[in-house]
Amino acid sequence: MANEFVDDGYSGSNFDRPGFQKMLSEIDKHPEVTLIITKDLSRLGRNMSESSYYAEQYFVEKGIRYLAINDGFDSDKVDIMTPFRLATNEVYIRDTSNKVRSVLKDKREKGEYCACPPFGYMKDPNKKGALIPDPKTAPIVQTVFELAAQGQSARAIAITLTQKRCITPLKYRVLYRDDFCEKGAERATDNWNHTTVKRILKNPVYLGHTVLGKTKKMSFKSKKKIDVPQEDWAVTKNTHTPLVNQEQFDLASKFMGMNTKRWEENKACRISVFNGVVFCKNCGGAMCSGGSVYNGEREKYWYLCCQNIPDRSKHHCEHGARIKYADLYKIVKEELNALVSLDDNEIKKLVKKALDAAPKVYSSSRSASTIKNRLNTIDSMMLKLYEDNVNGLINDERLHSMSDALNAQAKALNEELELMTSQSKTQEKLEDAYTAFFKLAKSFTSFDELTPEVVRTFIDRIEIGEKMLEKGKKVASHNTGFRQEIKIYYRFIGDLAPKNIEYTKENKSA
Repeated sequence: MANEFVDDGYSGSNFDRPGFQKMLSEIDKHPEVTLIITKDLSRLGRNMSESSYYAEQYFVEKGIRYLAINDGFDSDKVDIMTPFRLATNEVYIRDTSNKVRSVLKDKREKGEYCACPPFGYMKDPNKKGALIPDPKTAPIVQTVFELAAQGQSARAIAITLTQKRCITPLKYRVLYRDDFCEKGAERATDNWNHTTVKRILKNPVYLGHTVLGKTKKMSFKSKKKIDVPQEDWAVTKNTHTPLVNQEQFDLASKFMGMNTKRWEENKACRISVFNGVVFCKNCGGAMCSGGSVYNGEREKYWYLCCQNIPDRSKHHCEHGARIKYADLYKIVKEELNALVSLDDNEIKKLVKKALDAAPKVYSSSRSASTIKNRLNTIDSMMLKLYEDNVNGLINDERLHSMSDALNAQAKALNEELELMTSQSKTQEKLEDAYTAFFKLAKSFTSFDELTPEVVRTFIDRIEIGEKMLEKGKKVASHNTGFRQEIKIYYRFIGDLAPKNIEYTKENKSA
């Protein structure tokens, strides 16, 4: 009795082929099997080591004669050419693998998306390799980024999406896009997972960039994949319609991983609008809420304290910062209101002052045009020198001496021009940053109250310095003055100027 086993559409490098595995199963069930025939050795497989194992060891140990007709292979005979034929078959796989890699690399460089489209996108039916927003899932991705930009944690976002009955990425693939086996489809669920949310928030594809090559196989023989360093990813920018803007993406990245659990339900907890933005200037540690309740008053005894103050802290801070929450709230509110109330002339003066104060890496009395004119003159002089040398007007020694001097001068001028250009670009970037910040500021009129969203929209970081007490004083009290520096780092532009708060004996709010 003869059986036929076929593996159409499967790679010869893969010995987990269903037909091949079924044949091995039949061999185990029927010890009376005595002969196996293939058209040639490549039909057995193209992996040299495994093909050699089955052809020259496995079948022989099972008492089975193996024949490869076109290659003239017979396991009952010694054939010194067999290793070369097996190696040749593997070379075909190696060559094919290299060609596939080359084609994929070419497609990536062109911005073609040669992988399954990410959640929120679909393949453009009218343009090969292009992505377009999926009307069913793109709004879900946008919702994820909107909630993240507001400071919600990945877990909170997952709960919200589940409550809204938003379809999960895996279930969408099962129902609308990919062919899943029954076992794979059973994994689909209606409940969102926080890791899925984080995966979406980290993916720059939603900015309109094609990002491929995050993983690779260890070799063409292995199915195991390894992560590729981020600097080696294949990134092609602005290849398709973005679902979010850079501002939302950056905010989501900034707040991802922060402890943004909502504690409104617990009335004993103080909810700070500065969560994630206030840090101790001395050690860089985050500052958290602290304080006590006295005679029923909570706000009066609410402080923000450096979390590294306790001795048991891993990075113990000797001079941990501490400030009354109400005082910081008042100062930040006043600063923001002062910024949004500036008129155009005041903004111009502020920007000019900042640009003038920016560190200068280079200064020169000469302009860029003067330097370029001098470089052109040097080029003309060099040409004239070579012409004079050819015509016998100056000797080689004189030529080399003068050309060396001119080349040294040109090199110095080019370096000077490069520094000047670099500084000019830096100034332009700084000016653009201020323009972006005050454009944002003009969209507000004033702030009656501060919210986490307002603080995070305008401020990247606030640093609180150590309290500097009056001479001879060791502890601040209601009648002891002190100074304390607060640095506010605004978005785009950094710190405008340090804000010093000075308490005196007349100021009983300390």
